[in-house]
Amino acid sequence: MNLAKRIARLGTETAFAVSEDARAWASKGNAVYAFHLGDMNIHTPANIIQAAHKAMMDGKTGYAPAAGIPELRAALAEDVSKARGVKYGMENVSIQPGGKPVIGKFIMALMDAGDEVLYPNPGYPIYESQIEFLGGIAVPYGYVSTPAGFRLDRDRIERAVGPRTRLFVYNNGQNPLGAESDDEEMQWVADFCLKHNLWVLADEAYFDIRYSGTSKSIVSLPGMQERSVILYTFSKKYALAGWRLGAAIAPKEIADVISKLNVNQESCSNHFVQIAAVEALTGNQAGHHEIIRTLKERRDSLVECLRAIRGVSVFVADVTFYLFPEVTEVYKRRGYADQQQFRLDALHQTGVSFCSRSHFGKPAPGEDRVFVRFAYSGIDTPRICEGLQKLKAYWES
Repeated sequence: MNLAKRIARLGTETAFAVSEDARAWASKGNAVYAFHLGDMNIHTPANIIQAAHKAMMDGKTGYAPAAGIPELRAALAEDVSKARGVKYGMENVSIQPGGKPVIGKFIMALMDAGDEVLYPNPGYPIYESQIEFLGGIAVPYGYVSTPAGFRLDRDRIERAVGPRTRLFVYNNGQNPLGAESDDEEMQWVADFCLKHNLWVLADEAYFDIRYSGTSKSIVSLPGMQERSVILYTFSKKYALAGWRLGAAIAPKEIADVISKLNVNQESCSNHFVQIAAVEALTGNQAGHHEIIRTLKERRDSLVECLRAIRGVSVFVADVTFYLFPEVTEVYKRRGYADQQQFRLDALHQTGVSFCSRSHFGKPAPGEDRVFVRFAYSGIDTPRICEGLQKLKAYWES
């Protein structure tokens, strides 16, 4: 079969590959402690489910406008404006079937073949996949580990920019690191993008998943709202991952282009799910608060268990539902030279399933410290403790 050449450039979401390993191990009757995938085992709040059911019974099961139903676009514009201290109208909102489509449509709208795009590595693997699939040149930038958490490697970013650089992917509240910029670092990013005339994908999927402090968006800085596209998703805030609903929030001319892409690719997002999302944004927020309480409890338990393992260190992230502990000492003490074997052995010896650093991009030259990613959105606190006790016994044996 002669497939299109661009298919060879298309990557995948590598955490799904780890899921296959975990599923295969569980199919043999083994216990699996699932820390590998950022899915949720938390119920969608009841008021949202009830709103979706009512909308279905009311006949809202046909096509919706390509850009989204007006009441959802208006409600989301109001919500995002208030949370970020800026002003958006419904004309700036293009509803999407999830947050992930925003990545590809941002690139399609603003990148030509041969243009360069700066993207985070370690980072969400779909950035690199979509850049290369659509004919661009994916240029990675990295982070440095500090006692205060992960910080952008500014020197590497400065070296990476060139005359063909067009876009900058900025995932604040970062998957897999759990990193977020302080005010000074965010201002540096803004100044850098203004200096080099770059469009910004502000991936804010985890903006509302935080346990202390206040989230801040780069669009709140002077000159950035005009050159940024926010990736918004309902999946995390309201436990709606399987409902597939998100949005691109952008200057009107870009939002219009993205809505035109909607017409060509999906026609529209699900009608009754959009009505339920209006209830999510404007209705009782008790469900969201319970989601945050549950996730914080899990995070605190996971941090305590990880820090009890000899040779493991971890920074406590106040955003996302990921931890990115360093396990270099364990890795070397046990004589490993392959991170995938390290991961698989942990699965087969303890049932604990996690992602390695290599699932989030190729390590940079000279990168010799070993990190792994634990997601705690899909595993209850008692099983966190049970799994980590087994992992501790194995890694310290």
